Amino acid sequence: MKKNIAIVMGGFSSESEISLKSGSVVMEHLNGDHFQTHKVVIAQNEWTYIDNDGKLFAIDKNDFSVLLPSGKLTFDAVFNAIHGAPGENGQLQSYFDLVGMPYTGCSSYASALTFNKRDCIAALKPFDIPAATSYYLNQGDTIDVTAILDTVGLPCFVKANCSGSSFGVTKVYKSSDMTAAIEVAFKEGSEVLIESFLDGIEVSVGVIRYQDEVLVLPATEIVSENDFFDYEAKYLGKSEEITPARLTPLQLTNLNTLAKKVYESLQMEGFSRSEFIFVGDIPHFIEINTIPGLTNESLLPQQAKIAGISLKKLFEDMAKQAIIKK
Repeated sequence: MKKNIAIVMGGFSSESEISLKSGSVVMEHLNGDHFQTHKVVIAQNEWTYIDNDGKLFAIDKNDFSVLLPSGKLTFDAVFNAIHGAPGENGQLQSYFDLVGMPYTGCSSYASALTFNKRDCIAALKPFDIPAATSYYLNQGDTIDVTAILDTVGLPCFVKANCSGSSFGVTKVYKSSDMTAAIEVAFKEGSEVLIESFLDGIEVSVGVIRYQDEVLVLPATEIVSENDFFDYEAKYLGKSEEITPARLTPLQLTNLNTLAKKVYESLQMEGFSRSEFIFVGDIPHFIEINTIPGLTNESLLPQQAKIAGISLKKLFEDMAKQAIIKK
């Protein structure tokens, strides 16, 4: 009998439209021989099951089920395709833990930790993971531009601390632009991370648990047409994405070792994608995405393809991992 898999998509953040695209790709490719996929869109005010005819039914949050004309539909597992809140910050995972629903990806704790860029970097420091110099701000703090620049220098990056897809990110060249950049970041959340600029090759590398092994995928080198790998570069074709990345053997060895170390140190499960910038031969950790983009054009699927893993195989393995938890 086929297992019922709820593909959850949407979410509360600026990434909701991207999530809907990722979820649609999962719906398309998840193996129909073993699974019956079901579309569930989670929004701020309603959780909706959408059947094959486009009819809408409310999700019963008491047990994450749906009452259909044919009877009550329950799910064997959830495939989480929500980027940002609540699917990538631990909130949705905590809910599923409470109702006993297995899901793809890492735990609620690991999700919350990695979604908070500042906390994630701090958690990795004991493991000797190189990173940029950083400065933190919370909503309401006094903005001391001199203190910020004494710490991180110019140019630097001002980032929303809990956001993805480069929303709320500004590259700052002049001290006079700092306050405006901080205001942009605060529009995405109450915490800001300011980091020193690292001048080197930028790469993105997927690390997944696939067929019971931690596998580092071929890295992608990012060559942005814009000033950095911003939203346009990621989603509107304003970058060249070279897979595998043009790295020396030493750089590749260092990257693979460090990427796997980050994955295991943070107790990741399922898929992830980490960003690094090289300073010489040493990759410096920028951030990790626990629900990376899953469209055909996204980096993780590109890397999996180079590694000989189709989307069908990748998604099937992730769903099986979730069911094993149950």
